[in-house]
Amino acid sequence: MSTYMPKAADIERKWYVIDASGKSLGRVAAAAATLLRGKHKPTFAPHADCGDHVIIINCAEAVLTGKKLQQKSYKWHTGWIGGLKEVKYSELMKDHPEKAMTYAVNGMLPNNTVGRASLTRLRVYAGAEHKHEAQKPEVYEI
Repeated sequence: MSTYMPKAADIERKWYVIDASGKSLGRVAAAAATLLRGKHKPTFAPHADCGDHVIIINCAEAVLTGKKLQQKSYKWHTGWIGGLKEVKYSELMKDHPEKAMTYAVNGMLPNNTVGRASLTRLRVYAGAEHKHEAQKPEVYEI
């Protein structure tokens, strides 16, 4: 018996919708990262991009537990001297909740070409409306 090696032509990509309302931001992001990588499939291979498309809706209603809303922050550097920027998650969830979810999912994907390709299949919306009804996405329960 030989080891199964997935080929790009053989990969079937499904569409999933995850509703984040009332759920923890990290748990939704972990479920989305698993679907984006394709780890739920029996044909998973870590070197191949065999994941599915994921739509996350109601990101504005996702919950951060404990004191994370006041204490947690997202930091980045502009590349200039003294260019360290920081934004608290209380502001991030109020102004751009879809960015907070994207940052969380991105942190759970590998830092290589497979992870970057997987992130292109993520669609994140702050509200309940999305424009991908034509793909007939399945509801994914967490």
